Amino acid sequence: MEIEPASLFATLGHSQRLAIFRLLMRRYPDRLAAGEIAQVLDLRASTLSVYLSALREAGLIRQQRQGTSLLYSADVEAAGDLLTYVLADCCRNRPAQCLPGLLHAPGEHPVTNRKYRVLFICTGNSARSIFAETLLRDLAGDRFEACSAGTQPRSELNPQAVALLEAKGHDVSGLRAKHVSEFQGEGAPVLDFVFTVCDRAANEDCPPWPGQPISAHWGQPDPVKATGTEAERKLAFQQAYGALRNRIALFTALPLDSLDRLSLQARVDEIAHLKEESA
Repeated sequence: MEIEPASLFATLGHSQRLAIFRLLMRRYPDRLAAGEIAQVLDLRASTLSVYLSALREAGLIRQQRQGTSLLYSADVEAAGDLLTYVLADCCRNRPAQCLPGLLHAPGEHPVTNRKYRVLFICTGNSARSIFAETLLRDLAGDRFEACSAGTQPRSELNPQAVALLEAKGHDVSGLRAKHVSEFQGEGAPVLDFVFTVCDRAANEDCPPWPGQPISAHWGQPDPVKATGTEAERKLAFQQAYGALRNRIALFTALPLDSLDRLSLQARVDEIAHLKEESA
């Protein structure tokens, strides 16, 4: 794509336009309705419309119609072109100085005799992220160290989620709700992958993770909020578990050591499009 860097920088130089772009990047590959964007960022509809138009004109976001609704998503190719310009022109191809930590896939890190560390994040850390942590540990614990945390963790795990894991034959003895702060700041463990598994957690503006781990959004509906009969509520937990199991099975099958960073990022983004199925 042909870009005009000055125009892109000017568009992103406005704090609220930048906030919209960052939200859509965090939620990529999701497409968000304008109403959801306005609610998350506390913007008036008229104001948001102006900002969305500016971002579209700059080529930074895409608009698609679904029925009567307009949905918006980040244009990751445009973001990539902008970074390429910064690296090639402004940095004069000095990647080690300009973009430290962004040059290698996890398998290319100097320390290769350790497991890949994966963090799953949701808001409460009581069901979905706990499912993901348990599944990765039991499907490929020889290659991955699985962790989970919440941005607003509950004091205890959801009993229905725990019961489902036990019924599936998983060991739940070491599980507990944790805050994301355990994985941030000085002395925090090095992360290779960070996956958000709920939209609310992905909406939150968290600081960048040290070391720039590969990240993706694998959002799932919150089974804890399911309503209806007892059977319908149980089905919601089954569906969340099944969808995450399918995604994690695909993730563990990736040839991590043979993929460069861009290819690996594309593959984990593709997994987000996996059709949800119950297990």
